[in-house]
Amino acid sequence: MSEAVLTPGVSRPSLAAAPRDFAASIVVFLVAMPLCMGIAIASGVPPEKGLITGIIGGIVVGALAGSPLQVSGPAAGLAVIVFELVRDLGLSALGPILILAGAIQLAAGVMKLGGWFRAISPAVVHGMLAGIGVLIVVGQFHVLFDEKPLPNGLANLAAMPGRLLGLSPDAGLGAAELAFAIGLLTIAGMLVWDRFKPATMKLLPGALIGVLLGTLAAFALGLPVARVNVPESIVGAIAPPEGLLTSWANPAILVAAVAIAFIASAETLLSAAAVDKMHNGVRTDYNKELRAQGIGNLLCGAAGALPMTGVIVRSSANVQAGAVTRLSTILHGIWILGFVALLPWLLREIPMASLAAVLVVTGWRLVHVGHVRALFASYGVLPALIWAATLITVVAVDLLTGVLVGIGLSLIEIVPHLRRLKLRVHASPQAEGHAIRLSGVASFLSLPKLSDALENAPAKERVELDVSELEAIDHTSAEMVRDWFRRRNSAGDMVSITGAGDRLPQLIA
Repeated sequence: MSEAVLTPGVSRPSLAAAPRDFAASIVVFLVAMPLCMGIAIASGVPPEKGLITGIIGGIVVGALAGSPLQVSGPAAGLAVIVFELVRDLGLSALGPILILAGAIQLAAGVMKLGGWFRAISPAVVHGMLAGIGVLIVVGQFHVLFDEKPLPNGLANLAAMPGRLLGLSPDAGLGAAELAFAIGLLTIAGMLVWDRFKPATMKLLPGALIGVLLGTLAAFALGLPVARVNVPESIVGAIAPPEGLLTSWANPAILVAAVAIAFIASAETLLSAAAVDKMHNGVRTDYNKELRAQGIGNLLCGAAGALPMTGVIVRSSANVQAGAVTRLSTILHGIWILGFVALLPWLLREIPMASLAAVLVVTGWRLVHVGHVRALFASYGVLPALIWAATLITVVAVDLLTGVLVGIGLSLIEIVPHLRRLKLRVHASPQAEGHAIRLSGVASFLSLPKLSDALENAPAKERVELDVSELEAIDHTSAEMVRDWFRRRNSAGDMVSITGAGDRLPQLIA
């Protein structure tokens, strides 16, 4: 992945950066449009709900975000849990849930709890995303045939062979066969474009190419396949919730709000950490980002839209396209609003199977086996086991249970050190730079403290991290230290880790 080099400290829109931000915003807009609609459909709600979330995420959260280059909007990571909530509690419950979830996020940001969400094990996060990816693939597989997904992941998985065997080309091409063909065309267009696109057009997203191919084929041949249904006016899609106090008296609503607040915050802040690795500009203010996400989800709840998070696919497209300030994110929200307001008829020509195809590819890419291989190579079998257990539980039971199982297994790493879990951090300036000495045990429980010490080390100075007195370190903290070390090195700073030796090889691998 390419790395953008930004001027440190630049995050506000500026005249000099405007041309690059403008160009990047167009790229992000083209990536976001099909994803906003596809994720809404995967969540069991009308596509315009996803577009409203994209607009709020761009214009409002983009202006307030603590991670200026991160793009916020509807996320595939929440599609499964939203689908289940809408199925069990009804679409009207989504507004009260999001207002409460947004308030929880806002309060967490005000109380400066943002750093704690980074303490979630990377194995849990990658396992959660892989499980979500599997659920999206097996659910959207049925939408490729213009059929609705079944109630849960295992049912969808079990029904896949029957869906394929039900195709009957010998009896003529029916609606299901035609929809499936459009879906396959969309997938082929995406994959071929991503593999062979010319260098001069490398920023044009494969999802857009695939949807264009599917839409043009369905339109030109007049195929009787299901198409996206959006209202004439985006204002008509706004549905403020009613009976908030009554809804909040329902325990199921309260549990759902806490779950969405937790998962959305974790996904957002981990995405922000990933975005920080892509550039050398302004670092994320995690508490400010959490407050911005809270305000965004409050507004999404008030509008009856989908929940939002920071999203890595659109954010990485933003950085790779050369964005310098938050203006790019804000503009992409404006472009979505303008497109939906002026060209709703064009959206109504998009086949549902094409959007399902985009989600199938997106879900497949979430099942990134390379993540678990890297965890196994660096930290041994336990993180790989955590990843697998989280994935399987997410698919077989539900998202929240999967995350809790993963976090529970993460505790195994610190069991041998339960009596001496304290981490001591000593930071002091030296004649030739800055020194940080660690002693005790570095675990995910002390990660915010460790993160603050590393991030507060002065830039453009020599920094020495002494771990000779560190008794143990879990893979969550080790991964954070390695990321910090690589980023400082890539920025040209003189950093070194001393005292690791053979005891803590994961820090210098």
